[in-house]
Amino acid sequence: MPHGNYLVNLGNPDDEKREKSYQCFLDDLKRCQALGLHLYNFHPGSTVGQTTPEASLTLVADCINRAHRETENVVLILENMAGAGNVLGGRFSELGSVIQQVVDKSRVGVCLDTCHMFAAGYDIRTKEGWDATMIEFEHEIGLQYLRGMHLNDSKASLGSKRDRHANIGLGELKLSTFAHILSDPRTQGLPLILETPAFDAPGTNWRTGGMDVWRSEVAVLHRLADHSGTDAGFEGRLAEWTRELADMVGEASGVRSAKGNKVNHEGRPVKKRRKGKAAEDEAEETDEEHHCCSDDGTI
Repeated sequence: MPHGNYLVNLGNPDDEKREKSYQCFLDDLKRCQALGLHLYNFHPGSTVGQTTPEASLTLVADCINRAHRETENVVLILENMAGAGNVLGGRFSELGSVIQQVVDKSRVGVCLDTCHMFAAGYDIRTKEGWDATMIEFEHEIGLQYLRGMHLNDSKASLGSKRDRHANIGLGELKLSTFAHILSDPRTQGLPLILETPAFDAPGTNWRTGGMDVWRSEVAVLHRLADHSGTDAGFEGRLAEWTRELADMVGEASGVRSAKGNKVNHEGRPVKKRRKGKAAEDEAEETDEEHHCCSDDGTI
């Protein structure tokens, strides 16, 4: 289930800009078709502040219907979003609205991102909260449309509408959240994709050995899937696995150059971020929207 281009915005009310987005979208789908890939995940888009969410959602559905006519077999998977600014898809009802307007419903589905759900206000930290969320999903969309998940912890708080992925178990969700998600019969057999931050472990190269953090997270997720969570020692194991992940991330994120400066996975200096409330407020408003349209709203 490859991820679509972040710049594509099928909900843009500007006809010319939406057409540019659609052609990029269609090109991706034709590549999937040529490669034999049957699922294609993409972000619904944004109103760019120029129309209502309802009108924008209809534009998204129109593009999906058009793409279905111009391609074969590929199933288009809408991703739920954190809901910042003008971004579509923060509520299940919005995704349901798109699906209702799609003609060939056998070729449309939803991918649930755990970080996005939490940031949008769905409290999935407890089994009861997760069950309530899935009941709403069933009501607004239908479980038959759940075709995949992105497993991410969240740096941001519940309902913050901030799309800030954290490493598994090290954010607001904690490992216990993923334990009840992975043991839920409703998630069995789905593609589960990790989208967490990754770092080079000291002394390794990004292309040859810098995936240690992801490997550790996947290993812990497998352990969670293999445990029912009902035995007395489970909480202790969660704490132990969380420490393992924290140690790995702490070690990997401390990579520094020979001069002692912090560097990224390409060995380049890490740029200092703007500090202060103004910078934080700006990030809250624009971070998620930049994933679905360019700075000037071109596509």
